[in-house]
Amino acid sequence: MLAAVVGVVLLGCLAVFQVSLIAGAPLGRFAWGGQHVVLPRGLRIGSAVSIVLYGVFAALLLQVAGALDVLPRGVADVAIWVLTGYFTLGVLMNAASRSRRECLVMTPVALVLALVCLVLALQ
Repeated sequence: MLAAVVGVVLLGCLAVFQVSLIAGAPLGRFAWGGQHVVLPRGLRIGSAVSIVLYGVFAALLLQVAGALDVLPRGVADVAIWVLTGYFTLGVLMNAASRSRRECLVMTPVALVLALVCLVLALQ
């Protein structure tokens, strides 16, 4: 359960970050490749989609940890492995970012989320 709580807290922090980006905070160098200080409209829409995905991801983490029961067990078991791969890919993509800020901040965040998912997938 601790791994799920860590993951949910991190996803919540990422959601707050994305809300800040949508609101026009000058934090764009930490996201979406770091090409913009303030995100343009299209990337703000992407941030909104990310928030929805973070909610789905958090629910999945809680389900696999046994705190929720919304998906059939087999679906959740497969989905947590897919999410593990997704965050592992995120580690690689953030590490390769041209934005040093994004690389330094988001790579460790993605790594922790990938490890959280792996721990939950293996339990």
